[in-house]
Amino acid sequence: MSLGISSPAIYEMVARALSARGVRGGAFLDIGCGCGQLWQYLGRHFDEYIGVDAVRYEDLPQGIDFHRHDLHCDRMPLPCGIGDVVAAVETIEHLENPRAFFRELLRLTKRGGWLLVTTPNQLSLLSLLTLAFKHQFNAFQEVHYPAHLTALLEVDLRRMAAECGLQEVAVEYSRQGRIVFTGRHYPQLLVKSFPRSCSDNLLLIGKRLAEPAEMIGPWQT
Repeated sequence: MSLGISSPAIYEMVARALSARGVRGGAFLDIGCGCGQLWQYLGRHFDEYIGVDAVRYEDLPQGIDFHRHDLHCDRMPLPCGIGDVVAAVETIEHLENPRAFFRELLRLTKRGGWLLVTTPNQLSLLSLLTLAFKHQFNAFQEVHYPAHLTALLEVDLRRMAAECGLQEVAVEYSRQGRIVFTGRHYPQLLVKSFPRSCSDNLLLIGKRLAEPAEMIGPWQT
C-alpha cells in the first residue's frame, strides 16, 4: 500500500536520533527496508548498509546489500550481532508478533550497538480523537487492514526494551502531525511545545549492553 516508502519526517526523525548520539560507521541494518529511502539519509554515514524485506522493490539503491525474508518468520538469514545499528522503520505494526520481532532485532544488534524502532503514534491528538469517535486508532482503520495489524503504545515499546535489557532508552517524535479534520499539519512552534500530541509517529531507541545469557524476560520463566 505504501509502495515501500514512509514520510520524510520519519526518516529525519531517525537521522536526528542517531546524529544526537554520534552514531556512525560500521554496519547499518534496515529491517523492512522497502524502497531503501532511509539509505538516502544515512547511507553515507555507515561502512555497510544491509536491507531486509519480504520483497525487493525496483527502486532499491544498488549500494544496499539486500536479503529477502518474510518478517513474520522469527529468524532472519543473518548472523548474531552483525549490526552496529539495527533499525525497523514503520515495520513492527505490520507483524503478528511484535515481541518476537523485537527479540530478533536484538539478536542482530552487536554489544554496544543501537536498536531503533518507529511506529505510528497512538497517543497523538489525531489518533486519540479517531479512537474516541470511530473506536479505532487513526493508522489502524479498515482502510489500513490487513497491512497494519498491531497497534503499539509508547509504553509497549518501553516494556519490550526493558524485557530485552536495553539501556539508554529514549522515545522521540516525528515533529510532524496532521491537524484533526484537515489536511494541514501543526505549526512547528506548537509541535515543539507538545511533541507527543502533535506527532503522527514515534521512535524508540536503546543500546544493547548485555549478552543474551544476561537477559531475563517473561518468555524465559
